[in-house]
Amino acid sequence: MDRWGSGATTLAARAVAAGRGGARLARRVPAPWPYVIGLFLGAKLLLTLLGLLVLHAWDDIPGAPPADETLMWAQQREISGHRWISFWFAWDSLLYLRLSELPLTGPWRDFGFPLLYPFLARPLGAVLGGDTALALLLISNVAFLLALWYGYRLAELLLGDADAARRFTRYLVLLPTAFLFQAALTESLFVCLALATFYYAERRRWLLVGVIGYFLAMSRSVGLLVALPLALVLLRQHDWRLGPRALLDYLRIGWPLVLLPAGWFTFMAYCRWRGGDWFAYQHAQKTGWGIEVQNPVPVLLNGLTGEPRDAARVWFAVAVLAVLVAGFRRRELAYLVYGVLMVLVPLSMGPPVYKSLLRYLLAAFPVALVLARWARHASVDVWLTATLAVVQGVLFVLWLSYWTHMII
Repeated sequence: MDRWGSGATTLAARAVAAGRGGARLARRVPAPWPYVIGLFLGAKLLLTLLGLLVLHAWDDIPGAPPADETLMWAQQREISGHRWISFWFAWDSLLYLRLSELPLTGPWRDFGFPLLYPFLARPLGAVLGGDTALALLLISNVAFLLALWYGYRLAELLLGDADAARRFTRYLVLLPTAFLFQAALTESLFVCLALATFYYAERRRWLLVGVIGYFLAMSRSVGLLVALPLALVLLRQHDWRLGPRALLDYLRIGWPLVLLPAGWFTFMAYCRWRGGDWFAYQHAQKTGWGIEVQNPVPVLLNGLTGEPRDAARVWFAVAVLAVLVAGFRRRELAYLVYGVLMVLVPLSMGPPVYKSLLRYLLAAFPVALVLARWARHASVDVWLTATLAVVQGVLFVLWLSYWTHMII
């Protein structure tokens, strides 16, 4: 054999050896990390490529974006010259970035958002050389990866086997606006913390539930209400017993649930300390976006017959409620209640919520539990996966076209 043939044989042998080494390394990584990491990286690669292709195609379209949205593009270019990073910053991402960069000494007057997410970016940004934008994006993506791990583990407990757990995590990635898990927004952090609280609740580790729930309540206002479905998990674990003795048992075991309202109270106390107003959050929401607490049912019904984009968004909310109710099982009452809260609480903000409704619906992860159970047959799984992938792709393109104002 000549030296070229010998060299090719050597390279092939090295490639095979490297492949075997990689396979051995993968086998050493405890489950479900290989699957979870593969799913995370696959979603990131596909969405990044699609995003870059779409934005490149729009570069040649006159007037895209229109003049009133060029400011957002300019802000994105200031964040990073790499589009695969900058396009993940839109709308509220820019406000979170501002909150993460404001001096702690004040003055603080804008409390329109809970502060856990931007405050986590402060120390991490310092480690990254002051790049708080990169810190926000890193927090979101790490939270997304951890959400997949917690989701897998929770689905194993609820659905009973590894195949169903894999389906659940896949459907979590395929939910209509799941691309937002990778954006510089609170969606991935909130869902990660919510999944963690339910996972540890099912494992009866209530102190850990309370500690994580404390931060859950500081990540988004609706986090405070997650104490209710978590309490239902506790009741179910004790066969729904009632009476004085049962109440004492519930208090003894489930007292850490008080840490959820304590988390929101901490945020209110910070508002009072730095802004002089316990209800600065509520007032900022009303002043900045016209948000007032109202009955969510009329808001939902009015949206169904309203402006076409609003109607489309509200029909997604109806679909989420329909899936949750259709897939209801008595043992999973807590997850039904949680899912309904994630739909009705945003709607209680009134019509201003319509523009962000598709974002808020992403918190309703029990939808993926129902879909994972329905997709036990391979043919159903294939069609459902394909349908969700197409829907998410369309919504992702609409989100990138910021001037449509479809998802804010």
